[in-house]
Order: sequence, then C-alpha cells, then structure tokens
Amino acid sequence: MENEKSIEVLNSILQINNDRIEGYETASKETEDVDLKTLFEGFIGTSEQCKKDLEAAVEELGGKATESTRVTGKFFRVWMDVKAALTGNDRKAILNSCDYGEQAAQDVYEKVLTDELENLNTEQQTMLSAQKNVLKIDQHKIISLRDALVENK
Repeated sequence: MENEKSIEVLNSILQINNDRIEGYETASKETEDVDLKTLFEGFIGTSEQCKKDLEAAVEELGGKATESTRVTGKFFRVWMDVKAALTGNDRKAILNSCDYGEQAAQDVYEKVLTDELENLNTEQQTMLSAQKNVLKIDQHKIISLRDALVENK
C-alpha cells in the first residue's frame, strides 16, 4: 500500500465532508425554519468530526489534508442557491436538495469502500465505514422530514 495513494483516497473523502459543511451552511442561510437550522448545524458538526478524523489519518501518513471541495460540491451549493431562490425558500425543495447532496456523499464513500480497499489499512476502512453510516443516519433524517411533508398534505 502506497502512502501517496492512501492520502489521495482519504483526501477525496475529506473533500466530500468539506462540501457537506459548506452545503449545510448554505442550506441554513436559505431557510427560516428554526428546526432545519438546528438540524443543519448538527450535520455540520458531524462533518467537522469526520473532517478532524480524516485530517489526522492523512497527517499520520505524512500527507497534507486538503482544504478544498469537489467540483460536484460546488455544483450542489450553486444548485441549492438557485433552487431556494426560485422556490422562495420552500422547505421541500431545500430537503430535496439536501438529500441530493447526501446521496452524492454516500456514493463517494461507497466507491472508495468498494474500489480503494487496497489503498486503505483496516483502521482507515473501519473509520470510513463508520463515517458512511453516520452520514446515512443524517440522510434518513432528511428523508423522514421530506416524506412527512408529503404525508401531511
């Protein structure tokens, strides 16, 4: 296992968490609903913890943790801005946007945990699996809130 490749893989997951932090900061600004603001702050906290763990793993390998986001994350934030502007801060639209971003994060974690195992040691694999599960719980909260809106109509 090459450290450089491991660093690259871990940094790709770090970028997704940077995206999540920025995405939920955007979502929090776009909504006036206090419960969503609180939820999004919790999600930011989740990604900040993931980020901290990933940075430590990268530094342990002698690498430099990335501060950047992915191009897809930038599109996610722009899409949320446009969507919120067009829908007048519609709760369902914001939740749909968040679910879209969460699924993108799940897809990246899944791809890494499927295609990059040879570049991750057991401890790193365990960390990423745990992070993926925590982010999936957050996604289920989004889906539940969105589905409750449909059921209440």
